[in-house]
Amino acid sequence: MIIDKEQIHLHNETLLTAHQQRLQFCKEQWDDLETVIGKLIDFQVAIPSWALGTGGTRFGRFPGGGEPRNLEEKIEDIGLLHALNQSSGAISLHIPWDIPENPAHIKNLAAQLGIRFDAMNSNTFQDQPGQPLSYKYGSLQHADRAVRQQAIEHNLEVIKYGEALGSNSLTVWLADGSSFPGQLNFRKAFQHTLDGLKEIYCALPDNWKLFVEYKAYEPNFYSTTVGDWGQSLLYASKLGEKAFTLVDLGHHLPNANIEQIVSLLLMEGKLGGFHFNDSKYGDDDLTVGSIKPYQLFLIFQELVEGMDERGMDHARDLAWMIDASHNVKDPLEDLLQSVEAIMIAYAQALLVDRTKLGQAREANDVTEAQEILQHVFRSDLRALVAEARLRSGGALAPLSWFRDRQVRQQLVRERGSKTFATGL
Repeated sequence: MIIDKEQIHLHNETLLTAHQQRLQFCKEQWDDLETVIGKLIDFQVAIPSWALGTGGTRFGRFPGGGEPRNLEEKIEDIGLLHALNQSSGAISLHIPWDIPENPAHIKNLAAQLGIRFDAMNSNTFQDQPGQPLSYKYGSLQHADRAVRQQAIEHNLEVIKYGEALGSNSLTVWLADGSSFPGQLNFRKAFQHTLDGLKEIYCALPDNWKLFVEYKAYEPNFYSTTVGDWGQSLLYASKLGEKAFTLVDLGHHLPNANIEQIVSLLLMEGKLGGFHFNDSKYGDDDLTVGSIKPYQLFLIFQELVEGMDERGMDHARDLAWMIDASHNVKDPLEDLLQSVEAIMIAYAQALLVDRTKLGQAREANDVTEAQEILQHVFRSDLRALVAEARLRSGGALAPLSWFRDRQVRQQLVRERGSKTFATGL
């Protein structure tokens, strides 16, 4: 489905007066908003191909209709999101869920919609049809060298697909671990995994990065071979300068201080990227900012401060992606909400008075430091995000536009009510 830009323009016309009033209020409260709006325009969040359908849970899957049936339709859906919010200009593929049979055609389609290819994602946590060896007891950690080699070769294949599409990074997430004490030799599992990652690392093109993702638990509940940021950092440090830690907001134990983790990884030059989502317990695929919006802001506060300290480009030096799976919400609506939450938190972080915050810290004025952060967090900056969209050609109210035009109903008519997107 291709969106008519004139329809977006007409939509914006009806909302423009109210938007300008809200924007003027922001301008009266804050200085140098043009710089902030410029950074918001530049900032892009990649959409994963697997988030465009209903992912469900281990107990069931409830398709909502109109799901993309192939990679082309997934790219079209992301093009639709990007047309509305102008902040979703990248797609992240999962292989073998989304093998590009004709890379040139896929690359051209994405370019027409203003979409680039973000990190490629390998899959050694599922057994695929026709796969000779099983990952039931792990992949890169497996006791059987043949299984480990199969996992290595899969990652090398993913790199080749990524090269053909213009990607420049590979994310490796491993479900490897153990469910019972005594099942696994921790040291051997670590060394096997490191050896495999070294082979994958050596195959990276010169301009590529390798992201080592971690997760505290699930599907294994006794140990995980890349279980936390320290283990990921250890792998990345041993691999070399092109290897980095990838932080998924839902992949931590309860009450983990993710903002501190981010700060230290940035300090070490080993933070590679982010997977945004939210969680209440162990469900790490909820809409970004739906449960802990203040934590999201605090994370961005550390990101902005740490990246500025290192002279990094906010939009390009880290990989930004949503990682979500939807069961009870329309996936496209959920993604619009998630991108909005990310952009708001980023805008808030950009407006933190770092001079005053630094002075409060030096004076051990805990109350003032808290006030500085919470003043920004409690401020309504949605008009800034909307202005960035407006200047880029997007919709002032993307979710309202989506619903008013009954986009999901149109997709159901085009694709059917019983379609299933590839993936989980």
